[in-house]
Amino acid sequence: MSANVIESFRTAMIDSLGYAPETITPNVIQRFKDLKGKLSGWSILYIDGRAAGVFGCYKQGIKEKWKAAGHYPKLTDQQRLDFKVEQHRQQLIRNAELQARHNEAAQKSATIWSKSDQAINHDYLTKKRVKAHDLRIYNASLVIPIFNDGTLVSIQFIDPQGNKKFLTGGKLKGSYSQLGQFSPDKPVLICEGWATGASLHESTAYLVFVAFSAGNLKAVAQYVRSIYPTIQIIIMGDNDPSGVGQKAAIDAALSIGGKYLIPDTAGNDWNDEVVA
Repeated sequence: MSANVIESFRTAMIDSLGYAPETITPNVIQRFKDLKGKLSGWSILYIDGRAAGVFGCYKQGIKEKWKAAGHYPKLTDQQRLDFKVEQHRQQLIRNAELQARHNEAAQKSATIWSKSDQAINHDYLTKKRVKAHDLRIYNASLVIPIFNDGTLVSIQFIDPQGNKKFLTGGKLKGSYSQLGQFSPDKPVLICEGWATGASLHESTAYLVFVAFSAGNLKAVAQYVRSIYPTIQIIIMGDNDPSGVGQKAAIDAALSIGGKYLIPDTAGNDWNDEVVA
């Protein structure tokens, strides 16, 4: 495959999204970081015949299709076979590298958590008007533990100004933070941000799972449904001007037979609504 095709696809992403991955692997769905280091971008490029692809950004609510200019002959059967073999080999390598990064991040998370101090006061908590809920502080930043199937896999840092950063390499898909305890006679809530989750838990006493992003709501919802198959689950989505939060909340709710609630005010999350 011509390198020009890949570069043209990459250029199209930069023109539309403002960023693109450094490397592009055909026929594989890729997630990649935006300019703020968040896994907001996604893409897939097909190369059989006329090259075409689709890409987007969860944060910006962008989804675009792309086709290469010119004529590209279809691959032969042998070329397809060779490509699939190589694709599988590359996928195994990527999976091993990803798992190694996840393992390293989990170990580092445990170390940082053990060296952190119990949070009592913090500017971010004051701004959001929520309690600390057993969070910790490390180098002046709040430390929020992130779990996957009950195991600590990563952490999120929030500095006094409210800037958020995840530990590099941590497993985020399907991962969550939790506030409160399960009660069989109460629903379980799922939301995006930790402060939103704290507000919801403090106002309802319900068990709340924090997914950390709109794109992760569905995966967390499906995990929660797997451990609570009969309980009512409500997705507490954000009212994003782009519509991303609302769509993600609806998709997550539909995937598990749950419900969803969205704040009436554009731009608000449930922290804005509860503490207003």
